[in-house]
Amino acid sequence: MAKSLIDYNSNFKTASSQKVVLIRPPSIVSRFAVAAPLVPPLGLVYIAATLRDAGHHVQVIDAVGENLDHPTFIGKTMLLRGLPFEEIAKHVKGTPDVIGVSCMFSSEWPWAHRVVKDMRVAFPNAKIVLGGEHFAATPEQSMKECQTLDAGVLGEGEETFLEYLEALSKGAPFANVEGLVYREPNGTIKVNESRGRIRNVDDIPLPAWDLIPLNAYLDRSLGLATIKGRSLPMLATRGCPFQCTFCSNPTMWSPKWIPRDPLKVLDEFEKFRDIYGVSDIQFFDLTAIIRKDWIIQFSKEIQRRKLNLTWQIPVGTRSEVIDREVARALADSGCFTMGFAPESGSPEVLDRIKKRVNLPKMEQAMSDCVDEGLNVKCNIMLGFPGETHKNVWESMKLIVKMSWLGVHDCSVYPFSPYPGSALFEELKAKGEIPKVYTDEYYLSLSYVEFSALRCYSEHFGQTWLRIYQFLGYALFYGTNYLFRPFRVLRLFRNLYTGKHETKGETILALFLNRVRGKTG
Repeated sequence: MAKSLIDYNSNFKTASSQKVVLIRPPSIVSRFAVAAPLVPPLGLVYIAATLRDAGHHVQVIDAVGENLDHPTFIGKTMLLRGLPFEEIAKHVKGTPDVIGVSCMFSSEWPWAHRVVKDMRVAFPNAKIVLGGEHFAATPEQSMKECQTLDAGVLGEGEETFLEYLEALSKGAPFANVEGLVYREPNGTIKVNESRGRIRNVDDIPLPAWDLIPLNAYLDRSLGLATIKGRSLPMLATRGCPFQCTFCSNPTMWSPKWIPRDPLKVLDEFEKFRDIYGVSDIQFFDLTAIIRKDWIIQFSKEIQRRKLNLTWQIPVGTRSEVIDREVARALADSGCFTMGFAPESGSPEVLDRIKKRVNLPKMEQAMSDCVDEGLNVKCNIMLGFPGETHKNVWESMKLIVKMSWLGVHDCSVYPFSPYPGSALFEELKAKGEIPKVYTDEYYLSLSYVEFSALRCYSEHFGQTWLRIYQFLGYALFYGTNYLFRPFRVLRLFRNLYTGKHETKGETILALFLNRVRGKTG
């Protein structure tokens, strides 16, 4: 029978405690990026809570949250949001035994790499460990690129990090720590057997929000979703059962979706509501809605407890179980924003990227949510390998149809081959991915710098990709305001008052802040 984290912590509290510093690097983005949200480091404070609960001394340095109001210009187009690199080591208290650095996205690797090197200079005797989706996708590559790295954690970090600290305190070999990649004294890189997913997710200690400046985010209403006052990021589930070929999540989480007890999710909200005065939940789940019985129970429990809250699913979820009954339950319980991710309007492209979507069913789910008063946002991606002009026009047709249905916002993103995804491996085998991963390559995976992005379709190039991206936005918002002219007036009113009703209004307001060199 698998251990729970309660078992792990019970055992590890007898071990010698370690002084652990967990670091989230600063954020560097283009001033002109379409979307570059600033959010609290939810994953890092989950790790921190687990380590602290096991008896370790934990400090978290959220280099973003420590300096939200004074972004630094890098050249004319880039903004560093957070602590300058040279300031991070100065925030470390005492001499740490272990330093953990988070790198969730491969586009952030150049900055995480810089932090690792700086920490090695400042604390030459500390063990430095990397975690996050980037390392899960490129473990040996990361260890080779960063010779100052001692170890890294694959997948979920709670159990693996605990066992690593236990082995370190006892001087035991690391070979038995599942999910660990480490460097031996002779420089050899060892990749241990992968660790299974944590099944008893309700045993994971609640996030240690007290270890970061959470109020800095709450006071500025920063997050992924529509601004709704003080919004707390939360996870109701972990993982995703689907295996879309453009997504790196299967490498990090495996194709397994594990929900928490919906009652305990709301217990968590009530606890942090009383501490921080939050009134909104932003769920960061990969795929929040899979089971109808779960979401109905969750919605009814909110009503039973008479919680005066709003809650949002901004990342994008599945539509299979969302019908009029579910949409009504969501709206009645305070759900405000619902995100869908059709990705493409072309059945051919959807089949190729293994996006198991029934477009008519998703369109009906969008319509049901709009009719019940939810704000609906959708995501479209362009430039997939093999995508033709005809495929793109099928997506344009879907964009206009979503607008007609009343969808409030639509994001049109270029495809990027993320390390750890199946499409990345396919492109790598074809020689489309550079053999040497430079900083410029990593930056091309996101909206850090527009000029670095490229198109991976064999049928059109970067110029057409930019035209189609612009056209997608123009078609959606042009027809949206044509079909519903009152939304134009509402947009200007809400930008002026700061009381946003859609994700698009929030994105536009933050974009204007970044252009002016302010927080956003």
